[in-house]
Amino acid sequence: MSALERIFSGEFVDPGTPFGFIFYALVFLGLAWLSLRSLRLTLERLEGRLLDHTTVKFLQHMGNALIWALAVILFANLIPELRSLGTALLTGASVASILVGLAAQTTLSNLIAGLALLLYRPFQIGDTVQLTVPAGVQTGRIEDITLGYTVIKTPENHEIVVPNSVMANQAIIKSAV
Repeated sequence: MSALERIFSGEFVDPGTPFGFIFYALVFLGLAWLSLRSLRLTLERLEGRLLDHTTVKFLQHMGNALIWALAVILFANLIPELRSLGTALLTGASVASILVGLAAQTTLSNLIAGLALLLYRPFQIGDTVQLTVPAGVQTGRIEDITLGYTVIKTPENHEIVVPNSVMANQAIIKSAV
């Protein structure tokens, strides 16, 4: 039996052995690294054309967290000694996502509304808009649209920071100035 046959038929690919553990750890690290690099390069190519810097950074951070979490959970499920840990991690991630979703409903609604505003673009930075705020009807120029909030500057040089969920759910008059 050649050395290559021993490597691919024996303890080197058996996840239950120390060599197999190291082999698969390196495989998952390599796959995670390639995924992270691909994500970064893809987002860099889209920046400026389809996505702004804020969106790119946000998607990069979210993608990094998801890739590492997925790599750890899949690796733990592959190794027999860690399988119960992998199942617990998967269950914990499911429960955590439900709890975070319930605890952050307002924040998540602003985030989803921000993504909708970035996707549908009913208005852009520099547009003059009129909307209702707690102080009454205000007119101003859109200074910035982030994932959570839209910043509007009034003619009196006041900044109005409006949650994106309000911007997405309210009738806004866009002036043709």
